[in-house]
Amino acid sequence: MTKNNQFYCTGEVRMETREENQAPVIIGYAAKFDTRSNNLGGFVEVIAKGAFDDVLENDVRALFNHDRNFVLGRVPAGTLKLSIDEVGLRYEITPPDTQTVRDLVLEPLKRGDITQSSFAFRLPSDGYRWDEGDDGVYVRTITRISKLLDVSPVTYPAYDDTEASARALDEAKKVLKTDSEEQRQLVVAQEQAHRERLLKTL
Repeated sequence: MTKNNQFYCTGEVRMETREENQAPVIIGYAAKFDTRSNNLGGFVEVIAKGAFDDVLENDVRALFNHDRNFVLGRVPAGTLKLSIDEVGLRYEITPPDTQTVRDLVLEPLKRGDITQSSFAFRLPSDGYRWDEGDDGVYVRTITRISKLLDVSPVTYPAYDDTEASARALDEAKKVLKTDSEEQRQLVVAQEQAHRERLLKTL
């Protein structure tokens, strides 16, 4: 993965066998809409509805633990299906019928040892906004993703590195401070204009 790739985890995953003697499928949500992530180093992320609208046709892989050497499925091959519903970004994987996959992925899923999902993506400069929640927590709401790279059942959630998180937090503080100052100046200007109009009527 390159430094431009980002990771996000609020998803869930399970294994499902629909009919006897039929190959199992892996079903999960790579992301859930309007759900806060864990703390990413002073801020949290939320995925807005519509964020994935432009990327469902990307050449997306299904990986295990975001490992490019552990491919479970792929959209063009028909072994990975992506869809969007009211909950979030849903995926369905038809994994390879190999002993490695059965031992390291399917059996842990069946036992409940692996229950989380994550996805890797690229974010455009205009694909998010910053807010400060009522609880004082900085919130980055992702509104548009430029490229969806992979969806992954994961042992542990994958997040951006500490340096990237620190840069994002600094950006949040600057943006919100700027927004607050611009809002204050706008209010002052409006009050001044109102006073001037009153003086003209005297």
